[in-house]
Amino acid sequence: MPATGSKTATAPKATIKILYGESDEKVLAARAAEMKKAGHQVTAALNRKGVQEELRRDAFDLVILGATLSKEDRHHLPYMVKKDRQGTKVLVMHAGTHHHEVDGAVDSEIGMMFLLEKIAAMIHPATR
Repeated sequence: MPATGSKTATAPKATIKILYGESDEKVLAARAAEMKKAGHQVTAALNRKGVQEELRRDAFDLVILGATLSKEDRHHLPYMVKKDRQGTKVLVMHAGTHHHEVDGAVDSEIGMMFLLEKIAAMIHPATR
């Protein structure tokens, strides 16, 4: 029997493969758990070195650089991501200015619901 439109409409969304980096282990664990709970495949990376190691190991749809990373890390890591993985989106959590290698920026105090909405909008812009 052919699939109906209603079955297609209720099909689960594609999993987004996220690399999420922070320098604070508690913040990293809590936010990564929330993203996983929302259905995303999340690789958590501690500090700049951890983010760089994961980027060498695997490809991601989105790299999120958290607010507990240093300002320098949040500035330099987007260049590293785009150099090696041009199709990967970069979201930086801070209230500062936007630079050309970053696809999106959000205030570091943003709630998880709004962060998840921003992730969805960046990966699936046609659905927003």
